[in-house]
Amino acid sequence: MGTHRGRIAFVGAGPGVPSLLTLAAVDMLESADKIVLTHEEQRGLLTALDLHGSVEQVAEGESLLTHLLDDALVAVLVDGDPLMDARATRIARECSQAGYDIDVVPGIPRKTSMPEFAGVSLSDGQVQLITLHDDVDEHSHWAPSGTLVVIGAAAQMPEVQRIALASERAADEPALVTVRAGSTSQRSRSTTVGRIAETVAGMKVAATTTVVVVIGRQAGELERAQLDWFETKPLFGWKVLVPRTQDQAGPLVRRLATFGADTQLVPTIAVEEPRTPQQMDRAVQGIVEGRYQWVAFTSANAVRALREKATAWGLDARVFSGLRLAAVGPATAEALLDWGLRVDLMPTDDQSAAGLAAEFPAFDELFDPINRVLVPKADIATDALAHGLADLGWEVEDVIAYRTVRAAPPPLETREMIKTGQFDAVVFTSSSTVRNLVGIAGKPHNASVIAAIGPQTARTCREHGLRVDVQAEHPSALELADALARFAEERRDELAAKGKPNVRPSLKPRRGRQPAALKRLRESQEDT
Repeated sequence: MGTHRGRIAFVGAGPGVPSLLTLAAVDMLESADKIVLTHEEQRGLLTALDLHGSVEQVAEGESLLTHLLDDALVAVLVDGDPLMDARATRIARECSQAGYDIDVVPGIPRKTSMPEFAGVSLSDGQVQLITLHDDVDEHSHWAPSGTLVVIGAAAQMPEVQRIALASERAADEPALVTVRAGSTSQRSRSTTVGRIAETVAGMKVAATTTVVVVIGRQAGELERAQLDWFETKPLFGWKVLVPRTQDQAGPLVRRLATFGADTQLVPTIAVEEPRTPQQMDRAVQGIVEGRYQWVAFTSANAVRALREKATAWGLDARVFSGLRLAAVGPATAEALLDWGLRVDLMPTDDQSAAGLAAEFPAFDELFDPINRVLVPKADIATDALAHGLADLGWEVEDVIAYRTVRAAPPPLETREMIKTGQFDAVVFTSSSTVRNLVGIAGKPHNASVIAAIGPQTARTCREHGLRVDVQAEHPSALELADALARFAEERRDELAAKGKPNVRPSLKPRRGRQPAALKRLRESQEDT
């Protein structure tokens, strides 16, 4: 048997939630020359990681060997933990026998993590974990007592019920069924062994949808109620529109996700080079010549613009050696960190240009060898930072690093969702996002909760006829997410006090005729 110098890494994808990929898994995927998916749903993990290299998918019945490369690293994504998956184990053996070196990056097992998303404890004595494959063994028998976890497709639920009853499980024994475990569209229903198939059929999911069934005492409503941590998050299942790009809204999106929100980004501006790029050339030359004491960044776009210009000059992050760096907020600081640079100053409260100026140190002739500050900015940026620094004794050189233009309208489906109130909330992080979203997509429906990052953004919302429901105490993206979560919690408590169900804003009954698309949405999610 010949040997190949290529390596195949079987990477555990866990339950399919990007935040639950291990650091080793992310590192392996970023290092791979090619990534091979074992099913299409895994592509969402790569999108979340912003990986856009060579990606292929193994078709049903196709050999993985046709996707391998000699003298290269191929990463194969496997749900859960690779060597807990019978198919992945078989494929790994085939690759080894073919002469390839194999690596395994363990992942969080789906058999244990998926029940945890439903609030089920697996610490109660005997636990049996079953994963059904395409062909169910008609002669299978499972443990007659203890906790039983079965993972299979919705179409296999009649067989699950049959085998459980044949294994001497009582028809009235508690059972819990969960679909789309780990996602913001997860749904769990308490039932009994004798009604498993009926319950899943009533949830109206596709035949191929993965279903987690837990049978036993731990599946009971009382036991689960104390540990139901995921579906009770304040923004669980909320569809939240964020009128920003991914690189601008990263910290906000991640914080919203911790509260259970499902965010959709709609870019409202596009970034273009300045009309007079000579200013940026002079700025880079000034950095090289040591003309500045500080460089103050008011946006991640300014960081990227200066980085691109420095790279065009053949320079890297080392050119900032000896300079002090200021960032207006965490997204800007993160863009600098991606470049290998750490900030020396970032406002703690008011994360705006004015807030940065308020916390900026005054020029001191004794301690500051140079009195000049470089401020790369957008063409529409205000002069609040420049004026503030000038008042502190600094000589400010602000240059146009990029131009902002209105983005193209989002797809028709998204525009309809905005206008008909299918988003539970719309989160505005600046006045320009309000003006531009209304300009390219229309005004959000009054059923959507409107959240504004600060008083100026709130005023702009009202000027456009929008009711502001939430405003951050301080103009910070993270505080804005926290404020929206508090609003949702208070709303939930108020509804409970009135004896009403906690229905998401987009599903709240409305007067008058409903658009057909919205009616279908409510019908499909009426039991959420």
